[in-house]
Amino acid sequence: MFATANPIPSSAAAMQHSATSPSLALLEARQARDGLATLLRAEREAAAEFLLALSDFDRGRGWERLGHASLFAFLHVELGLSKGGAFLVTAAWTGTQPLVLADGHPSAFPSPPRALPCAPMFPPVHVADIASHDGQEVTLHGWLHHRASKGKLHFLQLRDGTGVIQCVVFKGNVTPEVFFEADHLPQETSIVVRGLVKKDDRSAIGYELDVRDLTVVARPSQEYPLGHKEHGVAFLMEQRHLWLRSQRQTVVLRVRATVVKAIRDFFDERGFTLVDAPIFTPAACEGTSNLFEVPYFDLGKAYLTQSGQLYMEAGAMALGKVYCFGPTFRAEKSKTRRHLTEFWMVEPEVAFMDLEGDMELMEQFVSSVVGKVLEKHERELVTVLERDVAKLKNVKPPFPRITYTEAVEVLQKAGHPMKWGDDIGGDEETVLASAYDRPVMVHRYPAEMKAFYFKKDPADAKVALGCDVLAPEGYGEIIGGGQREDDLATLEAAIAHHGLPKEAFEWYLDLRRYGTVPHAGFGMGVERCVAWVCGLHHVRETIPFARMMERITP
Repeated sequence: MFATANPIPSSAAAMQHSATSPSLALLEARQARDGLATLLRAEREAAAEFLLALSDFDRGRGWERLGHASLFAFLHVELGLSKGGAFLVTAAWTGTQPLVLADGHPSAFPSPPRALPCAPMFPPVHVADIASHDGQEVTLHGWLHHRASKGKLHFLQLRDGTGVIQCVVFKGNVTPEVFFEADHLPQETSIVVRGLVKKDDRSAIGYELDVRDLTVVARPSQEYPLGHKEHGVAFLMEQRHLWLRSQRQTVVLRVRATVVKAIRDFFDERGFTLVDAPIFTPAACEGTSNLFEVPYFDLGKAYLTQSGQLYMEAGAMALGKVYCFGPTFRAEKSKTRRHLTEFWMVEPEVAFMDLEGDMELMEQFVSSVVGKVLEKHERELVTVLERDVAKLKNVKPPFPRITYTEAVEVLQKAGHPMKWGDDIGGDEETVLASAYDRPVMVHRYPAEMKAFYFKKDPADAKVALGCDVLAPEGYGEIIGGGQREDDLATLEAAIAHHGLPKEAFEWYLDLRRYGTVPHAGFGMGVERCVAWVCGLHHVRETIPFARMMERITP
């Protein structure tokens, strides 16, 4: 890999002759180091040819441990890849052998150089990439998902986290020992399979593996509790750490990962700056009745954040366009399919933006996220989750917009007993959204229903300049936001009206004292978005380990 280095100073040869004296060896190594330093200063281009290795060769770092060996000299080290994927490590003095201290005693490094086995961090091929290896022999690492046999054939379903592929073990292609082993593997045995990639139109992924060899890494110590049969949701939630291995759950988590990336990409590409909000807060955004309270040293009570919005307002006054993205907590005693006590939320905030601009940002954002998911996961949504993606393809701006007052009229015409001033709950959201083929935006709710920081409509002080985005198909609110109150006196009155401690909001009021401007933003819960996109009935499947009113394990 590297060109041959210039000769090392002759003191290296003296090191070999001083093998009976570790201290002398160390002294000579230092002399060699000083000589090499001079060489490197004179020949900078040769600097890359040398490496000082003063640490153990340790398996934990991917190296074969040589007892307690350490190299006490500059070595010419070559790193390359052998055909088997192992790192090839070559260490040699020019014209001699380096001295190695093994277990406290000097000894020579083996010559000629040998390959030090190093298992690669990832297998060379993943199931998701199998199409690019058609006709090639590959090695797959994974777990046995299912097994079936038919005469001289064994069919092994191997999953590796990126997908599932059928591995066909034909008796004539493997040793008798491998053929017997393949017929006695329990579910979730971890295995390494080598074989030839072949096209197969009957396969869900279009390919299968014609097995040539199989190695068992580890067998389950007992029967896997999640067999191929129906299980109740309560049992599955108790086994969530294992339930995650099912194909349905892996697809949901991959979609979630895409949603998260799409969120970040949307704001990053539009000049927003990520600003992290604190988890511990001294006060609540919307009252303390639904927050988790914790003792905080000598300062009294603190709360787990229900929103990073107030801090994003400070960020917007500094950076113009910002967003935070992290976990939030609600202590609502709710057991509905739309609620979690711990969930992830993205909250952008923009200076010099009003409600209309905020609503435009909302619809562009939702459309972008859904589009990215369809672009990457449409096949999985259809084949694994049985999602009707035609409804997702309609999620494009502009979204229908109706006022709260108009929403009440729609509900009343549908026979709902709702009257003006009542909250729009899950049932009402479902009725409203069912009239549209894409998300609907409901804006200008009664001011009394909204948090203290919402700005009232100058044209009608009874309503606030807020907006909710309701997803179709009964998934309800996925976004809530609006324009913030930017007048100091009005905000102080609102804090008093809601019975909040003014001293806890002095920093927030400073944002109005020094250079106040119109500004707006919103928050979107990742779990509700994922539930809608995947067509899931309950949000508990949208997060790896759900935290709900009755669940805090596993």
